[in-house]
Amino acid sequence: MRAREPDESGFIERDGVRVYYEVFGIGDPTILFCPTWSLIHSRIWKMQVPYFARHHRVIVFDPRGNGRSDRPTETAAYDERELAQDAIDILDATGTAQAVVVGLSKGAQRTLLLAAEHPDRVSRVVFIGPWFPASWSPVSVFLRTVNHSRMGWMFLRRPMLARWWGKHNAVHWRRDLRDYVEWFIAAATCEAHSTKVYDDAVGWGMEIDPETLIRTWRAENAAPFTRRDQIALARRVQCPVLVICGTRDKITPYADSKVLARETRGTLLTFQGGDHVPEVRHPVEVNLAIREFVDPTFRRDRTAHRPDTRPRALMVCSPIGLGHARRDIAIARELRALVPDLQIDWLAQEPVTRMLAEEGERIHPASKHLAGETAHIESESAGHDLHAFRAIRNMDEILTANFMLFDDVVHDERYDLWIGDEAWELDYHLHKNPSRKKAPFAWLTDFVGWLPMADGGEREAFLTADYNAEMVEHVRDQPQIRDRAIFVGNPEDCVADRLGPGLPGIREWTRANFDFAGYVTGFDQSALRDRDRLRAELGFLPHQQVCLVTVGGSAVGVHLIRRVMAAYPAAKRGIPELRMIVVTGPRIDPESLPVVDGLEVRAYVHDLYRHLAACDLAVVQGGLTTAMELTAAGTPFLYFPLRHHFEQNFHVAHRLDRYRAGRRMDFDTATPDVLALAIAEEIGRTVDYLPVETEGARTAAARIAELLN
Repeated sequence: MRAREPDESGFIERDGVRVYYEVFGIGDPTILFCPTWSLIHSRIWKMQVPYFARHHRVIVFDPRGNGRSDRPTETAAYDERELAQDAIDILDATGTAQAVVVGLSKGAQRTLLLAAEHPDRVSRVVFIGPWFPASWSPVSVFLRTVNHSRMGWMFLRRPMLARWWGKHNAVHWRRDLRDYVEWFIAAATCEAHSTKVYDDAVGWGMEIDPETLIRTWRAENAAPFTRRDQIALARRVQCPVLVICGTRDKITPYADSKVLARETRGTLLTFQGGDHVPEVRHPVEVNLAIREFVDPTFRRDRTAHRPDTRPRALMVCSPIGLGHARRDIAIARELRALVPDLQIDWLAQEPVTRMLAEEGERIHPASKHLAGETAHIESESAGHDLHAFRAIRNMDEILTANFMLFDDVVHDERYDLWIGDEAWELDYHLHKNPSRKKAPFAWLTDFVGWLPMADGGEREAFLTADYNAEMVEHVRDQPQIRDRAIFVGNPEDCVADRLGPGLPGIREWTRANFDFAGYVTGFDQSALRDRDRLRAELGFLPHQQVCLVTVGGSAVGVHLIRRVMAAYPAAKRGIPELRMIVVTGPRIDPESLPVVDGLEVRAYVHDLYRHLAACDLAVVQGGLTTAMELTAAGTPFLYFPLRHHFEQNFHVAHRLDRYRAGRRMDFDTATPDVLALAIAEEIGRTVDYLPVETEGARTAAARIAELLN
């Protein structure tokens, strides 16, 4: 799922070739993100589009040969002048008189043409990892050689050795395109922990066919691949120029970027140790640099104003599950008790905002601009199956877009404290960009460590370990980022697994780097002790055996709801006093479910924990919050971890085992008859759960409040 969908899309057509474009946002100036080499289409700009579309008008288009654009069969159709003309035609089609143009890699060639030959249409130019073979670096010399008119046969004949740049060969592309694409993308993404951009780019690269790729390389360049001609073209650019590059770029040498910046009289922004795609590996810094270059009134180091002298905190609460909101509201109340004049603003999205509004909390107006994390999670699910690690990994552009929004907020308004409850985007990007930290930061989580599922094989084991290794490095190298790291639980709640080969054990590493608050239920457990009174308040009759079915704040649990509804008739026959209530939550429409005689269906229920404490049995997914609310209330429950949800299958299950709580069920084997029997066996059963802590919110708040002193 994308962080932002286009406001407008379409095709331009010239000489029978259609080229696809998209337009986002409004505001001057318009920024045209030109396509790179046709090996990759416009999704390469996914970390830039959502951010700039909130401030400017943004245009992207797929190059001829990839994405939704046509794949003409004539080599001349891929000449750089044709690609530059596509950009002009798209500017015309979108009513754009002038634009800032951003070019990446080989896109620098058409960008140079645009700026040199259409100066009235280009106000400024940004080059990223520019393909500008004008230095004496070995790669530039090689490219000039294989593209020289008298040496072109080198590209068309079988290489003596298909290794390194020897793979850059038409025969090899025809024989094994994937081998070339994987090599090229590996070279382009050579920074550590670049697995996601590598996987994305290989997938995009395999959307082209060998013959089309060969045509794109044999086509005429913007200028001949000689130092003299390339430099002559660069000197024709008269508008302001920004060149962005990494010192470890293995595709377009750093030396070429320095020459381009010098010959265009431009500014050079260097990423030490950076690779070929800094706009993906360092999106925050690149986005801020481009915005500062595009808009002279914007300063990335601007000083935020203070509307008053009261201490202010900004709470960022993960929307993936309503449990984060419940416990965060409890912590916020305790914080206000410790710091009476504290104002807390919430940067949050549905369904969390619904709960916050009902509790009278202040939701920051910028929240409406957050990209939908819950909708993304739902889009990644199928059946009773959610590959949680993969879903979070595929949410990279959404998380980056939401961090950029957070960064705007905290640099426009000064806060004395930032609190992030599993706000992964804050923790990750603050560690990557420590200069963006302007206030104490408190980080909360109830699990540590990405874990592979058994059927994920070696690849998934490698990926989860790589993500864990990056986290360990972040905390080690930037210890000042997390002023407080609070684990919502106890040391024993951490699984005994390791973070990966050669990495610490999860429990040991968490002990060394977190404070432990004990569990935070988010409610006063003592208020639930008079169960008869509570049942009467909720309308549960004394003779009724109440079974409550709930699946949390997303629509992922709809399949479990349908399965339980199918089991209701058999369960009712076995338990005549059975009253089953299905709570769909805020994102499942009750009207979308079948009508079952005698079964009650309700939408969102505020203070659901009271119903969980009063019922005789609950049927739930494997989410931690609901399961721990049931544990605290001493209510029997059946729980169904989502397939491939590592947190529910490992972290949550481990914690529930420790508390001796709940009965784990397998969705695949839980037929309606099996489920009906389990309901009969568990409903009203006397349990012997371990007691759940009652001071978690106060403990967490006390540690956080220290940051305001």
